[in-house]
Amino acid sequence: MSDRLFQDRRDAGRALVGRLERYRDTPDVIVVGLPRGGVPVAYEIAMALDAPLDTFLVRKLGAPGREELAMGAIAGGGVIVLNEDVIQGMRISPEVIQETAEREGRELLRREKTYREGRPPPDFTGRTVIVVDDGLATGASMRAAVEALRRHRPAAIVVAVPAAPESTCREIGAMADEMVCATTPSPFLAVGRSYWDFDQTTDEEVRDLLRTASKKRRAGTGSQGSTEVAAVRLEALPTEEGVPREEDLFELVGDARFVLIGEASHGTHEFYEARARMTRRLIEEKGFCAVAVEADWPDAYRVNRYVHGRGDATAEEALRGFERFPTWMWRNTVVLDFVAWLREHNDRAGRDERAKAGFYGLDLYSLHRSIHEVIAFLEGVDPQAAARARERYACFDHHSGGDGRSYGFAAAFGAGEPCERQVVEQLADLQRHALEYVRRDGILTQDELFHAEQSARTVKAAEGYYRMMFSEKVSSWNLRGRHMAGTLDALAEHLARRRGRPPRIVVWAHNSHVGDARVTEAAARGEINLGRLARERYPGECRLIGFTTYAGTVTAAGDWGGPAARTRVRPALSGSIEALLHEAGSKEFLLSFGVAPRAAEALRPPRLERAIGVVYRPRTERQSHYLHARVADQFDAVIHIDETRAVEPLERTAGWEEEEVPETYPTGV
Repeated sequence: MSDRLFQDRRDAGRALVGRLERYRDTPDVIVVGLPRGGVPVAYEIAMALDAPLDTFLVRKLGAPGREELAMGAIAGGGVIVLNEDVIQGMRISPEVIQETAEREGRELLRREKTYREGRPPPDFTGRTVIVVDDGLATGASMRAAVEALRRHRPAAIVVAVPAAPESTCREIGAMADEMVCATTPSPFLAVGRSYWDFDQTTDEEVRDLLRTASKKRRAGTGSQGSTEVAAVRLEALPTEEGVPREEDLFELVGDARFVLIGEASHGTHEFYEARARMTRRLIEEKGFCAVAVEADWPDAYRVNRYVHGRGDATAEEALRGFERFPTWMWRNTVVLDFVAWLREHNDRAGRDERAKAGFYGLDLYSLHRSIHEVIAFLEGVDPQAAARARERYACFDHHSGGDGRSYGFAAAFGAGEPCERQVVEQLADLQRHALEYVRRDGILTQDELFHAEQSARTVKAAEGYYRMMFSEKVSSWNLRGRHMAGTLDALAEHLARRRGRPPRIVVWAHNSHVGDARVTEAAARGEINLGRLARERYPGECRLIGFTTYAGTVTAAGDWGGPAARTRVRPALSGSIEALLHEAGSKEFLLSFGVAPRAAEALRPPRLERAIGVVYRPRTERQSHYLHARVADQFDAVIHIDETRAVEPLERTAGWEEEEVPETYPTGV
């Protein structure tokens, strides 16, 4: 599967519609595409907004000998914009510039005649003009278009493109009244890198699209939203409190070894409850033997000991390891009930270890807790090795703080020696003596050794993550994704050795981890995630299930590290996947794309998708909580619950007891 987000230019136009919804059915709006590539993009926008479509002619002025490099652009009305950096750098003479401009001006007039077919140019005076191209590199053509359009005295100029460098978006945004860049890939290599199909648009295609748009407006046809909603209604399967019927769930899962179940927020009761109930069915009836969650390894392993009859006396005690923000993510009433059930399930299995199921963490934040677990294990089996581990890990003692951030800050800015060498040496030392430790106490030590090894791997990953987090955000995100996938791999291998057959594992994590990143705008930033890696490593053996909701309440903090608050979630933005599923009219349903081809086709174009983590910022919701995604390719199935409520923390704060309403609710952006 490609990292490119848009299938073709018309697909890109559909992706931009969600960012321009407020212009739907607005009088005096006109959409213009820059020929040729911008016209297919503009066509989809004009049809969705029920606005007229036209063109605005602009031609790039290619540098001599390097025509792909713009030294400027010429637009209708004779407006010329020059790139002085290119001109001076290549020492291009005024005579060459004039000759090129005259040549491109003649081509501009030819195309004007070809595309218009006798129609007069539109009157832009007093109108809102949405100017569209298929992408920008330097932005020379778009700058020329904006300058030329200003001479027509429009009410506003809105520039919309599927992909452009962030710097170009800022530059054009300073000229236009509004700038809409669907994606800003970094590094930006070329416009075509955002598309699967970037074949050149022909004059005939431009002319045909302009004709079709004119006919459709005369016939009164516009958005295809009703068709998409009809497809969803036709193929939606019923759920009860977010849980599919048993036959639908088991058909979706099939013989998959890994079932990754997401959530659209880290604080929604229905997501936790439905996920727990589905997991119970998979454990009881389909032989799943592990739950791997988006949680720190040592904290989750404390729960694992409890469900296997070791350690803490109650489920609540077992969950006390989750002390790090956000505590409500795992210390909530739904997880408490599930952990208690898992212990009962294992107790019923008696001595049959193969019938039992475990609880494990995939994440890497627990730097110091993982260090403690490595040393604690070694103290019991090899005191000398424990002393060596203390000496190596003492490197971190020079940094205050218990979550690794202080170490990361110091390492990123050269305020201390990195501990990378020491953590690698400690992991190698532990692995070197692994066989010796296992021979001593058999199966129990084998489990505890695996726990210690994974703790040492977590220390190694956490050291790298915290070292990168202040300077390389994409690299640190990708390191986290690879660590989660590597932990899942290691867990599967360990359980296969213990059980004598490949295990079946359920994963609980956020949609942003579970959904395949290759078909979201995160791919343009170079990001990977667990869902993508699982599909690549276990083709045909994993299922990705996402959750969505339209409105309700959520448990989240206002800022990182803040107290849990029960906050009202604003209704989903128009043009989002959540808004489309809300329009279907059902309180809840399942779309299993393998048996819902019409819905899959309807949800394949990029749309806005909401993602609320542990922080919710309603005042900046569009920027903070939405991204573009191709939902039908991102997941194998989606469960939509139209209105949801906040998950209940075990420790309620004053902010949670009294529901908070966003300052901008129900209006504002």
